[in-house]
Amino acid sequence: MIPKGNLQSNVDRFSGFADNYDQFRPEAPSLVVEIISRYLERNVDLVADIGCGTGLSTFIWKDAARRIVGIEPNPDMREKAEHKLKAAGTTTAGAISFQSGFSNSLPFEDGTVDVITCSQSFHWMEPESTLLEAGRVLAQGGVFAAFDCDWPPVLQWQIEQTYTELIAKADTILEQVTPVEQQAHKWSKDQHLANLQRSGQFRYTREIVFHNHEQCDAAGYIGLALSQGGIQSVFKLGNRTLDDDVARFVKQVEDHFQGKTRDTLFSYRMRLGIK
Repeated sequence: MIPKGNLQSNVDRFSGFADNYDQFRPEAPSLVVEIISRYLERNVDLVADIGCGTGLSTFIWKDAARRIVGIEPNPDMREKAEHKLKAAGTTTAGAISFQSGFSNSLPFEDGTVDVITCSQSFHWMEPESTLLEAGRVLAQGGVFAAFDCDWPPVLQWQIEQTYTELIAKADTILEQVTPVEQQAHKWSKDQHLANLQRSGQFRYTREIVFHNHEQCDAAGYIGLALSQGGIQSVFKLGNRTLDDDVARFVKQVEDHFQGKTRDTLFSYRMRLGIK
């Protein structure tokens, strides 16, 4: 049984494509560590990275915190993270660990966590119980930070339009072919800051917007789009409805990149709270 307030469908959505996800999703930028550390105003002892997936937002803390725990309920994603940890060697392994768990039932004592991060994941969590639990485990002055990319990354408007339409079509297909009780549920990212404020757990809250430039080729940009959970869910069903749309998107991207690597802008929004 999973803790009340969680949906098995949300966990299952990320099964079966951990390698694809890890290859094409961007690693959290180092600016995340810089911003959060500035607000904490002390050395970081314990970081809890909630909904950590394959560890793309966990490993960035390896030189900035004494101990980092990635919490991830999906076994495929967690297995990939653990495989990466093993490959990283003994130094990193001493600071980082991964555990199965849920955002509203964390394996930490009261007031023991300095930083909680939710990278591309807070919208999959029931906010009220998650923030209540965050308030329980955070130490005084601790930081809760939920941060997300704006999809799609900044590149070229026709490509971005096709990318957005592809995601929307995938979501529509899933609504039509998946029984309601098996559908994943996302909470609105636009409500993240308001949810932090309503929770009563934080003395100070704000939204921070920042950007990160990454080098990207056609395969990387296409892979990023196809790593989106809705599209992967359609693929897992064996549904071929998206085939023509995907082919059109692939051609657009390849024509734009022309075999080159280009600078691509990723925009981020961080909703932050101070305990």
